[in-house]
Amino acid sequence: MSFRLRVFFALFFSVCFMYSGCGVVDAASEQKQKPNILFLFTDDQRADTIHALGNDLIQTPNLDQLARSGFVFNNAYCLGSNSGAVCVCSRNMLLSGRTYFRWTGRYASAKKPNFPESMKEAGYFTYHHGKKGNTALEIHKKFDKSQYLNDQQARMLGQPGKEIVDNAVQFLKSNRDKPFFMYLAFSCPHDPRVADQEYMDLYSRDKIKLPKNYLPLHPFNNGEQLVRDELLAGFPRSKAEVRKHLHDYYADITGLDAHIGRLLKTLKESGEYDNTVIIFSSDHGLAIGSHGLMGKQSLYEHSMKSPLIFSGPGIPQGRSDALVYLYDIYPTVCEMVGTKIPAGLDAESIWPVISGKQSKVRDTLFTSYKEGQRSVRDKKWKLITYPQINQSQLFDLENDPEETRNLFDQTACQPHAARLLAEMKAWQKKVGDMSPLASASPQDPAFRAPTLEELEKLKRPRKSKNKKKKTKKQ
Repeated sequence: MSFRLRVFFALFFSVCFMYSGCGVVDAASEQKQKPNILFLFTDDQRADTIHALGNDLIQTPNLDQLARSGFVFNNAYCLGSNSGAVCVCSRNMLLSGRTYFRWTGRYASAKKPNFPESMKEAGYFTYHHGKKGNTALEIHKKFDKSQYLNDQQARMLGQPGKEIVDNAVQFLKSNRDKPFFMYLAFSCPHDPRVADQEYMDLYSRDKIKLPKNYLPLHPFNNGEQLVRDELLAGFPRSKAEVRKHLHDYYADITGLDAHIGRLLKTLKESGEYDNTVIIFSSDHGLAIGSHGLMGKQSLYEHSMKSPLIFSGPGIPQGRSDALVYLYDIYPTVCEMVGTKIPAGLDAESIWPVISGKQSKVRDTLFTSYKEGQRSVRDKKWKLITYPQINQSQLFDLENDPEETRNLFDQTACQPHAARLLAEMKAWQKKVGDMSPLASASPQDPAFRAPTLEELEKLKRPRKSKNKKKKTKKQ
């Protein structure tokens, strides 16, 4: 039975009981009819880093359990970012349900509607614990209970996710008179990735496969090849260095999975597991050697796509290729628990897909990165355009999911490119994107890798101008 039906029947029988002269229904009992919501949200985790979803090497037994018992979206995307810190926009869009083009400045407004206030209005106790850097601080204040990690410290302790899970376990053991909405925003597997030896020893580095789209260097200047994330490895990207990064990455995810397992065990021991919907996702993906890149500042599948799993009571077992955004989670949860979806959201509920009423909620999907990259895809084809260098890529995702063969210049494929370009322009109007799709004076498309000396200079932390001014005044 769906949650909407469960909530309907709970309220129906409550009303019948009240008007039968038998007494007044306890409000707390009525609230407990609603499912708890546990939302696990990681940082920088690619969609292909869960064993049950096709990665034979990585060890994620607890996430596997959720994937096998629940509903998986194969095509869940971050819409994009106006900042190299892509997590800023992803997390703000998630909690506001609106595209970053609607904002003034770097962060979403804390004005209604927003995710925590919608859940409070639905009768939930709202709980947040997570990373502080690049997050929606003003919206976090709307949670009944909100607390932060020391992001850098948490990443260096060797037990990814332990602090958040420790606190969540204590919360689950406390007395409550309302269902909970718990948003746990982990700071891993973002670098620096430090996992204790017990997790590192689960992998043999020389057996770690390189991505199928591994390249030593990206073939052209995408506008962001000297951003922070890209300086984590040398130029060109050696196979040994990429394997080292993947080793650390996989070990970090396995460590996080172990602590998620502790949380699931506590839910079961508390008797709450059977009435808790668990949602698992991440703010975006990461390259780690794919296409010669290391970070998430591109619109390739590996960087904009995340895992997305719904598991728990009322959630059917299955998978879908529907094109969805991460910020769709907000209205989806609203519909799932039977509360009104706020007006004015850019996001759409994907509950109709989960419940089997629809196979999709949109025909195409748009992504964007700063001023230099725009993309749109449909079920089969994907167009990426780079307005600052006037170049484009066209990929057949059905036959080339790794995006290794650019078909843009093939005459037979031009109709697909033209159709998707028209879709891209329509999406720009829809989401409020005013950026041009071509440049009258394009930049040089060639990319020159920095020398070792130049690389070291780029890695040096920049001195803050504000700090200099304060020193003079003192």
